[in-house]
Amino acid sequence: MKTRCLLVDDEPIAIDIIRNHIRKLDGLEIAGICGNAIDAFEFLRNHPVDLIFLDIQMPKITGMDFLRTLKKPPKVIIVSAYREYALEGFELDVLDYLLKPVSFERFLKAIDKFYNQASKSSLNLEPGPAPEDQENFIWVRSERKNLKIMTDDIRYIEGLKDYVKIYLEGRLVISKISMKEMEDKLPVDRFLRIHRSYLVSVSKIQAYTKEHVEIDRNILPIGTSYRAAVMHFIGSL
Repeated sequence: MKTRCLLVDDEPIAIDIIRNHIRKLDGLEIAGICGNAIDAFEFLRNHPVDLIFLDIQMPKITGMDFLRTLKKPPKVIIVSAYREYALEGFELDVLDYLLKPVSFERFLKAIDKFYNQASKSSLNLEPGPAPEDQENFIWVRSERKNLKIMTDDIRYIEGLKDYVKIYLEGRLVISKISMKEMEDKLPVDRFLRIHRSYLVSVSKIQAYTKEHVEIDRNILPIGTSYRAAVMHFIGSL
């Protein structure tokens, strides 16, 4: 039986991207598409759904408020342009949090999480700690080889045009990759974009003001356009 998916988003382009990703996988099918949370609520009353792809910023009711109204919701994957709501989403037990525009590679990771949880549920198994869970490390290309980097070792990342500097515990890795691609690789509940050129590990922040964060005595600026999101994210910790 195919996994029945409901897409809830008021942006046609975002809907098209997820719809095209779903069509590439034989195990998924689109049960419905809703442009707002009220329509989605009515749809769920009359149609069985296994998985919801849910936007946050929508007219009438936000995705988060909609999710709180559901007593026994299907599995939910948040699809949003706003990273700062990630912690709130995971507190509501969402399966994953995807940043727009969603790449097919990142989409596949989220679907893999869905199948893994469904498999554990069918076997009545409690999820246990995985020694090499996909959220605990990333692969980056550096010095003509692929390096495995544990996300807990990352202090912060600095973007330099087409390259990034990844500051780790006691060493530095340079990789030819864009900041957007790097951001997509990292778990959204643990890493925060504070500036066009800086992405930081939230747990490594030792002090902050409205203008900067401090990590290992390094003062990293908070960009003006990122300030509200950064304050909201850090304030929710």
